[in-house]
Amino acid sequence: MKILVGLGTCGIAAGAEETYRTLRERADNGGPRYELGKTGCIGMCYREPLVEVRDDDGRAWQYGGLTKDKVERLLSEHVAAGRPIAEWLVVSDVGPSPESAYLERQNRIVLRNCGRIDPESIDDYLAVEGYQALDRTLAEKDPEALINRIIESGLRGRGGAGFLTGMKWRFTRLAQGDHKYIICNADEGDPGAFMDRSVLESDPHAVLEGMAIAGFAIGASDGYIYVRAEYPKAIERLNIAIAQAVERGWLGENIAGSGFAFRVRLKEGAGAFVCGEETALIGSIEGKRGMPRVRPPFPAVKGLWGCPTNINNVETFANVPWIVRRGAAAFNSLGTANSKGTKVFAMAGKVRRGGLVEVPMGISIREIVQEVCGGIRDDRKFKAVQMGGPSGGCIPAELQDTVIDYESINKTGAIMGSGGLVVMDETTCMVDVARFFLDFTQRESCGKCTFCRVGTKRMLEILTRITEGAGRDGDIELLEQLAALVKNNSLCGLGQTAPNPVLTTLKYFRSEYEAHITNKKCPAHSCQKLLTYTITEACTGCLACGRVCPAGAITGEKKQMHHIDHAKCIQCDECYKTCRFNAIVRL
Repeated sequence: MKILVGLGTCGIAAGAEETYRTLRERADNGGPRYELGKTGCIGMCYREPLVEVRDDDGRAWQYGGLTKDKVERLLSEHVAAGRPIAEWLVVSDVGPSPESAYLERQNRIVLRNCGRIDPESIDDYLAVEGYQALDRTLAEKDPEALINRIIESGLRGRGGAGFLTGMKWRFTRLAQGDHKYIICNADEGDPGAFMDRSVLESDPHAVLEGMAIAGFAIGASDGYIYVRAEYPKAIERLNIAIAQAVERGWLGENIAGSGFAFRVRLKEGAGAFVCGEETALIGSIEGKRGMPRVRPPFPAVKGLWGCPTNINNVETFANVPWIVRRGAAAFNSLGTANSKGTKVFAMAGKVRRGGLVEVPMGISIREIVQEVCGGIRDDRKFKAVQMGGPSGGCIPAELQDTVIDYESINKTGAIMGSGGLVVMDETTCMVDVARFFLDFTQRESCGKCTFCRVGTKRMLEILTRITEGAGRDGDIELLEQLAALVKNNSLCGLGQTAPNPVLTTLKYFRSEYEAHITNKKCPAHSCQKLLTYTITEACTGCLACGRVCPAGAITGEKKQMHHIDHAKCIQCDECYKTCRFNAIVRL
């Protein structure tokens, strides 16, 4: 029998390392016999720590919330006595399971090995057809046929822009230059996004294999993975995987006796969002300040160190080995006419099942939120999704039947982006959402463009005033004017898309802006400075609210109804959070 503990960052944060240590101690000190292993994130972040039990016949049971205090029962009942524990079960291939809907609607290509293999073992990767695609590529010795296969598959770059991957490879292959480079963009900076991190932590060899295949296609012998330093577990496992691949001859010189050489280095980014833009990323690798430059020339012609360079993101490279092994037709059989294959989304926000999902292109937003991820927490009303991160936009619930493909999402005013999908309910203030994302992009602006540097600052000031009750007539029109100027005059994608959260919330939730400005009220009861607190007749006079009020605004005798002096109230929300009788309402 084998026990696998999910040791991705999400699992570790939930206590999986303690679970793993407890299982290791029990294995070393007698008791039931089992083999202990580790794996990455299967995507069910909402049920971490996750532990899988596999018996000698290959049957598997995945348990959720398995903290260290539950280890003894797991060992005594399931491992020793062969009795699975139903109330902890998440999914199993032995009969129905409570969370099976989460996986049944998915098509796992990028995430095919995540949560299934040990990310620190090249033998585990080889056992699931690892490096077979690279071996086949080198044996065929036909880079043009390889590029044609990627073009025929319809694979588009998963970093956000959606450019055809094979065409990008072809442009770089045809560019003049004695030395060419492959870069994997793992600078995942969108708030709420963790797709790349999970893939790198759970299946690093798939990304390395995809990079090597791309290197052969364009004639590159060197590759860089630009990964943010805030991903220590991903960096650790990438270093292990690179060393293993070099030792086994899948990276380095004369790979598989083919004469082809491909070396991979890591470059740790300092966390600048703008370095997700490819020319800023190249500058950072070269040791310069990460700032975008004018294009053309594009990196395919003049990139790293002035040489032709192909840049794709983690998810794009992870698709490549599967396509090479299974064929273009297997990939383009999924999806829509112009958006083929699958897309990985990081589900965050007010959704019941938060985590990673990989769904076929063409699925609707409603299906992802309501069916795959179980709907909205606490049975609240679904209001909107923020898609594409700070460069994306908000799509309202009335458009939840919009299908997931590049063209359909763009029509809403949002973008596909790299795959962050933040779900919002009726308690979310859309004006404050716009303010949050503008605050992020304003801080992350490199400052090179006046329109981005100053324009986002002015927009943020207006949004902040509105959420604090100081909005003025004409603010909406001024926001629209500034948004157009920033969008049309910024140099790079960060500035050009920074107004999107504002423009989409104005488009779909204009009434919320008007309520903030005209009535000085937040319809979602979220902006604290616009709230009025009232104590109702449900008050029991327990004195709890008065004790926590820092302004001394609450008065009343014990066991008698209390009152709030609105002149003194500072809208700190402490009384509302403290009241156990729901006697305090926010208006």
